[in-house]
Amino acid sequence: MSRRACLTVAVILAATGCSSGGDQARLPTAPAKAPTPLASSTTGSSATATAPAAKSPTVAGKPARQTIATGLPVPWGLAFLPDGTALVTLRDQGQVLRVTEGSAPRSAGRVPGVEPRGEAGLLGIAVSPAFASDRAVFVYFTSRDDNRVIRMTFDGTALKPGPVIVKGIAKAENHDGGRLAFGPDGYLYISTGDAGRRDPAQDKTSLSGKILRVTRDGAPAPGNPFPGSPVWSLGHRNVQGMAWTRSGAMYASEFGQNTWDELNRIEPGRNYGWPVVEGTAGQAGFADPIVQWPTADASPSGIALGADGAVYMAALRGQSLWRIPVDSTGKAGRPQRLMQGQYGRLRTVVSAPDGRLWLVTSNTFRGTPSPGDDQILALRLPIQK
Repeated sequence: MSRRACLTVAVILAATGCSSGGDQARLPTAPAKAPTPLASSTTGSSATATAPAAKSPTVAGKPARQTIATGLPVPWGLAFLPDGTALVTLRDQGQVLRVTEGSAPRSAGRVPGVEPRGEAGLLGIAVSPAFASDRAVFVYFTSRDDNRVIRMTFDGTALKPGPVIVKGIAKAENHDGGRLAFGPDGYLYISTGDAGRRDPAQDKTSLSGKILRVTRDGAPAPGNPFPGSPVWSLGHRNVQGMAWTRSGAMYASEFGQNTWDELNRIEPGRNYGWPVVEGTAGQAGFADPIVQWPTADASPSGIALGADGAVYMAALRGQSLWRIPVDSTGKAGRPQRLMQGQYGRLRTVVSAPDGRLWLVTSNTFRGTPSPGDDQILALRLPIQK
């Protein structure tokens, strides 16, 4: 097997909003060992990873998997700039990294006011669809008082703080939501958790347990289902993944409590049941999930739409990447369980500009870190089984 030579680099903090020092990130120059082929199963299967391969599988003559970065302390969100550079949040450091394939990660600076605790801290990140003109980057983080969204400006080297555009989202050590994503309509979608307090998820006047839809200034977006409100959907426990198909259908992943994790088709104004119901209930007034999993198989975080049109879902406790085919009507086909146990807990999956999926692991928090954790990996479709 080949050996990995990892380059350790001190993270260079940007001058604006930064302090000296900081955590280190490492970029490998070669794989540490031959990657393990991806195992596949369907819901409820007990399939495990196969034995290590002699060499990495390839797709169309190119490596099926590549290691982009290693040694990252609790990475959480990832978003691509138009030039293919990724911005990655480090939850507990309150820091954003610039990650470019083939180069060592570098700091883009710290987000002011981040106060991490438990699952809270620096979470989701999204790049403005008008980035070429406005240079705007949006970040979701936990402050002393609440969870909030700040608009920052990226000058190509460092992030500069801007205005807080949404605040007053309840915070807690658990269930903070935190994903940001721009929809095909150009508006910013924000996922929030119930912050451990169930009832507000059913309260249309509360920001807890919701998906919000706002303008780039934080105002309720035109066409929202409840006039004057940023609320797009309600009855959520802890949404951490949002994605859209090419036809504009919206999907979101959701942590269940003890029984069912969910993938939901999101429609404006719909109520997804929490805390009244969990999983499929068939109860009037509540939207059922299109797929559900036992919590041991999933604990879903980020989701992305693959170049093949399927929804890919990163699973933490389930330590898998789930592939869920969806059709034009929004109906889901039979899920496939990929990479089970091979890279541990998976936090984030994002579709890269070149059609690959970038995957962020989460083993330095509640996991069993392996050498090199936490990592960013790039997967080429179709994923080899």
